[in-house]
Amino acid sequence: MSTLVIGLPILMLVLYGIRHPWIGILGWTWVSLMNPHTFSWRLSSMPVAAAMAGSVLLGLLVTSDKRDFSTTRESRVLMLFMAWMCITLPFSYAFEESYALWNRVMKIDLMILVALVVLHSRKHIMALVWVLVASIGFYGVKGGLFTIATGGSYRVWGPEGTYIGGNNEVALALVITIPLMRFLQMTTDKVWLKRALLVSMLLCAAAALGSQSRGALLAIAAMATVMWWRGNNRLQVGLVMVVLGLVAVMLMPDHWTERMHTIRTYDQDDSANQRLNAWMMAWNIAKDNLFGAGYMVSIPDVCVRYSPIPTDCRAAHSIYFMVLGEHGFIGLFLFLLMWILVWRTAGRLRIDAAKQPESAWLAPLGAMAQVSLAGYAVGGAFLSLSYYDLPYNVMVLVILGRRWLDRKAWIEEAREAERAEAEKQKKSMQAKAG
Repeated sequence: MSTLVIGLPILMLVLYGIRHPWIGILGWTWVSLMNPHTFSWRLSSMPVAAAMAGSVLLGLLVTSDKRDFSTTRESRVLMLFMAWMCITLPFSYAFEESYALWNRVMKIDLMILVALVVLHSRKHIMALVWVLVASIGFYGVKGGLFTIATGGSYRVWGPEGTYIGGNNEVALALVITIPLMRFLQMTTDKVWLKRALLVSMLLCAAAALGSQSRGALLAIAAMATVMWWRGNNRLQVGLVMVVLGLVAVMLMPDHWTERMHTIRTYDQDDSANQRLNAWMMAWNIAKDNLFGAGYMVSIPDVCVRYSPIPTDCRAAHSIYFMVLGEHGFIGLFLFLLMWILVWRTAGRLRIDAAKQPESAWLAPLGAMAQVSLAGYAVGGAFLSLSYYDLPYNVMVLVILGRRWLDRKAWIEEAREAERAEAEKQKKSMQAKAG
């Protein structure tokens, strides 16, 4: 039964993706982030993501739908970053292992670029937000209920075998998603939906705390601070946030509190010291190698040569040091430049969109995109999620919103709606006459 329930929608999305690639890219995003096919053992071993991507790429060639091949500063830097990763690949210390990861990263980045080509309207932007929220929110709501039911005694984990399978990783994904839920709440008039999204946000926050991730706690603090700063009624909202935060912390078990307290005594914590050792290794690699060491940095040969503690060979556990060790200083520069540009564009979108009523709905998108990026920037400092799809999809939302605003798309979409309504009335009259 699960194969049918999950497989049928996936099959329909694959078929629709050929005719309408924008639907296919939404399907790809859903499959890539949520991994729904893993809920069925029959589908889990099938190349579902490849089929979805293939339908979208084929649809690009045969569809008559509108496509936008224009580039932006952010997309150009992303392409430069992709090109640099292609240049650094041959210099990898472990080429075969690096190639497998390079192949995965290139597929993700390629589909991000495809999304920028096939998505363009307000309907597309809102649909993408809903797909992101539903894909990650599913695990957040489930994890939040689990945390409440168990009193936070057990850790919340992500879907096994995915980018966010670990407790730290799923917590950061939830931190990035909560602001997108807030955006949907700010742009809907339906009371029941506002309440449902509020409950979902609270459950996602509970799940992030229930992950017992110290990095996630810092990311939540950064996210909440920027959300408070970007919102209205700062005094009222700030008091509510403080009260909810205190209540949540008081309800967590003692071992959770003890674990969070180790943030202040990081120099006495083995996990923190291991991260510092991995970061120093990445720094040493970048100083010695213009192209970095490739995707598989944490291998014995590399650790013996560059790690301060050669016997402690671990992944970087930081989006910044991960890129630094794998692709050198040039790779890190491109990575940081890309996200700085996205942040600035989101800020301008927040300000410029509020100047006219037709585009006012984009102002909270720019604001909440910055909130998501703040969570990613802080939480990502302690996690190896440099190439994870979700923040790149936030970048897509920012670029699409800026494009929509710059071309005054509300005029174009109003005309299309009028033409569609006229065509509908014409067909209705013909049917009556017949």
